[in-house]
Amino acid sequence: MVVSDSDASGEKDQEPKRASRPVTAAARRERRASARPAGKATAKETEKARPAVKASSTEATETVKKGRATPKRDRKQKKTSPMARLVRFIREVWAELRKVIWPTRKQMITYTTVVLVFVAVMVALVYLLDFAFRKGVFWLFG
Repeated sequence: MVVSDSDASGEKDQEPKRASRPVTAAARRERRASARPAGKATAKETEKARPAVKASSTEATETVKKGRATPKRDRKQKKTSPMARLVRFIREVWAELRKVIWPTRKQMITYTTVVLVFVAVMVALVYLLDFAFRKGVFWLFG
């Protein structure tokens, strides 16, 4: 049996596995939190770091004010071509579809079965009510 240098050292010629997309919302939040740079604080951390300000106190509200007005933007909306807008729309739709958590085959079969059973029950209920009202009307008016 011939053993190569890579096999002898325990290394294998495997490509690194690409991390799959998280399925649950909790897993997505955890992944986002781990991807956040260390220097940036979350909204909750920022909220905790700020001192509480009472609305009735005039001294406290003065310390919160910026002191200057926000500069006004002088941007004009440039008109894009219909083709460029269509391409942008399709890109945005595609990006949103990648965010969707698609049901598995088993879930799809379960959901479809539930819907079909519900529709069958409702059709039967409407048929029975129609039959009862029809008999009642014929009995009452002859």
